[in-house]
Amino acid sequence: MNIVTRVLLPVLCCLSASLVNAQLCTGSLGDPVVNITFGTGFSNGSSFVPPAAYTYTSSTCPNDGFYTITGTSVGCFSGNWHTVTNDHTGNGNFMLVNASYQPGDFFSTTVNDLCPNTTYEFAAWIMNVLKSGGIMPDLTFRIEKPDGTILGQYATGSIAGENSPRWLQYGFFFTTPPDNPAIRLRITNNAPGGIGNDLALDDITFRPCGPAVTASISGTTGNISTCVYDQVPVALDADPSGFYLAPDIQWQLSTDSGNTWMNIPGANQTTYSRMASGAGHFWYRFNVAETGSPLQCRINSNILEFNIWPKPMVNAGPDRVVLKGDSITLMAVASTGSVFQWSPSFSLSNPQILQPKAAPLIPTTYELEVVSAEGCLNEDQVKINVINDIFIPTAFTPNNDGLNDTWRIPFLDADWQPAVKIFDRAGQLIYEGKGPGISWDGRFRGVEMSAGVYTYLFTLSSPNRLRKGTITLIR
Repeated sequence: MNIVTRVLLPVLCCLSASLVNAQLCTGSLGDPVVNITFGTGFSNGSSFVPPAAYTYTSSTCPNDGFYTITGTSVGCFSGNWHTVTNDHTGNGNFMLVNASYQPGDFFSTTVNDLCPNTTYEFAAWIMNVLKSGGIMPDLTFRIEKPDGTILGQYATGSIAGENSPRWLQYGFFFTTPPDNPAIRLRITNNAPGGIGNDLALDDITFRPCGPAVTASISGTTGNISTCVYDQVPVALDADPSGFYLAPDIQWQLSTDSGNTWMNIPGANQTTYSRMASGAGHFWYRFNVAETGSPLQCRINSNILEFNIWPKPMVNAGPDRVVLKGDSITLMAVASTGSVFQWSPSFSLSNPQILQPKAAPLIPTTYELEVVSAEGCLNEDQVKINVINDIFIPTAFTPNNDGLNDTWRIPFLDADWQPAVKIFDRAGQLIYEGKGPGISWDGRFRGVEMSAGVYTYLFTLSSPNRLRKGTITLIR
C-alpha cells in the first residue's frame, strides 16, 4: 500500500481523536498542515529513501526487506496477502512494506514549519496485508527533536490480520517546543520479518489542536434544511473561546461536502449573515488563530450545514382537446419521489397520480401540485378544451388578406394522430399533413392552385374515425 502526504486543518485539541487506541483532542483541530499521501498514479519509490535495511522495488509484491510505492497489490505470495485495489482514500498510492528480518525503523522523515508551543495530532493509516497467521506488525511512532529528545510516542501493539483488507488509523498528540526546531518522525517495526509482518502505510498527517471553538446558527440548535423559496437571512455566530487575546476569524464555505473550503471575502467577524442562495448543499465553518499567526496554526470550528432544496420539476403537459363524452390521458411529467394532487378533481380517474385520465364535459383548466420528498412545492396548469365534434371548413380564400388564407382544422389533439390528404379533380395527391397543426395554403409544390373544388380524406387513429368531403378554394 502506498503512503500519501497531505495538508489539512481540522479543529480539536489536546488528547486524540477517532484514532485506534489513541487519545482524544478535547478542543478543536485544524486541517492537516502535513499530509504524506505517497502521491497518485505511477510513483518512483526511489525518491523516498528509508533506512538502509530496506530497498526499493518496482514489484507490487515486495520480498523481505523491500518496499514499494503503489496503488494496488494483487495476488501476492500465492494469495496469502490481501488483494488491495486502492489506497486509504481510494485515489492514490500507499507504501507497501515487507519487513526486514531484523526489527528497526522503516520510515523516517523531517517535518518543518510547525507552530511553536502548539499541540499537534499525528496520525497514520495502517493495514496488515497478511490475511491471517504469521508474524503480526507491531509499530512504534516517535516524534523527536534533532537531538533525539522524544516529544511524543505511541505503540500500536500487534496488528492482527483480518478476513478482508481494512485500513486502521493510529495516532497521538504531542506539543512542539518553544524554539520550534525541525522535528523528526520515526516509525519502527518492533517485530522481525519472515513469514508475515507485511504492512501498508498511508496518509500521514499532522493537524494542530487548539481550544474548543464553536460555530452556531442563531435561533436554532441544529442545521438548516429548507426549500429554496422559504429562505431568510440567517446569522452564523462564532465563539472563538477566551483563549485568544486577539482572535483572527475567517468564515469559510464548502459546496462539495467539505472536500474543499473557500474563504468568504470580508467574513472576518464573530457574526456572519448568510443570505438566500440557490438550491444546493452548503457547509460553513470558521477557522481562527491569534492575529499574526501563520496559516498552519489555525484551527477549525464545527461545521454548520445548510441543505437548500429546489422546487420539484413539474410540467402539466401541453393543452389538450377532448371530444365530449371521450377521455384523454394527461401527459404530465414531474420529479420522481414526489406526491401529486390535481385540482379540480372532478372528471379525473385519480387526482393523486401523475397522469390520470380526464373526461370533462366543459372546458377546464387543471392545476397539478407537486410536493417533493423534501417537502418543496411546485405547480403547473393544463387547459382541456371540450368540443362536441370536429369542425372541418368547407372553403377558404388564400388571397393574403389575413382572413381564411389557409385551410386548417381547428381543435385537434396530438393523441388522435390526425392526418389529412387533399386531391385535385384528377385524383392527384396535392397535399398531405399530419398532427394538430394541419394547414394547407392552396399551393402544390410552391405553385398556387386554381380556384375550384378539391377532395379531402381526414383520419383519426384514436378515436378511430374517417371522413371524406370537399373543399372549395376561392380566389
